[in-house]
Amino acid sequence: MVATQFLTRLPTPTLAGFEPQWLGRSLRYFPLVGGVVGLLNVAVWWIAVQWLPASVAVGLMLAASLLITGAFHEDGFADACDGFGGGRTAEQTLAIMKDSRIGAFGAIGIFMLLGLKWTVAVNLPPAALPLVIVSAHVVSRWGAIGLVWRLRYVRSGDEGKSQPFDGGLPGSEWLLSGLLGAALIAIVAAVAGVSDSRIEAEWFGIVAATTMAVVCGLYFRARIGGYTGDCLGAAQQLAELAFLVAALAVLRPAMHLA
Repeated sequence: MVATQFLTRLPTPTLAGFEPQWLGRSLRYFPLVGGVVGLLNVAVWWIAVQWLPASVAVGLMLAASLLITGAFHEDGFADACDGFGGGRTAEQTLAIMKDSRIGAFGAIGIFMLLGLKWTVAVNLPPAALPLVIVSAHVVSRWGAIGLVWRLRYVRSGDEGKSQPFDGGLPGSEWLLSGLLGAALIAIVAAVAGVSDSRIEAEWFGIVAATTMAVVCGLYFRARIGGYTGDCLGAAQQLAELAFLVAALAVLRPAMHLA
């Protein structure tokens, strides 16, 4: 429940007596919430594609994703683009990311990010799209919370929405979150059906997404000594895109050979 409230704008019951540490404990469920977002995206795409061209259906799917999450991760990605693009020192980078106004780096980054997501999704084989989209949402969030496990939170005091994560994430909790996400992906795969090419696409996507998350973590540590909430959003978005691109690289040749 707490993870859903934090990551989305989906209606949820009000939690009485909320305590900040609940948010830190909810990290294990982030991949599952990502899976729910992915399933809702696929539902919008499936309904739209019955009457509209695939390109329009994918556009509506991306719009639905932004509405469901409140562009939460995309906002973090844009702030990270501005901060790391415009800041020369760790202090400057953190100050720029704290500014809610979007700059040139953020605007260009969001334009490229959404454009690439749309392009990749339009070119995915329709039969494979549901599994790929759900998996990308699950795995990217799992990779992003891995930064909480391995890095330190660099803002001081009670700054930022991600401050409750400051206590870190035990490795066992991170692995548990991955198992929960994998279970959801397995259910979607069983319903949607699998083939050799889709299984290969899944593995390539997982490797690409986790590699991207690791690269992001190493970069953030080198530049600012750890992570912020914006960094987590940026890592999630880049890992999601990496999953989609890697899956497409496997599925497109297989589709032409079929």
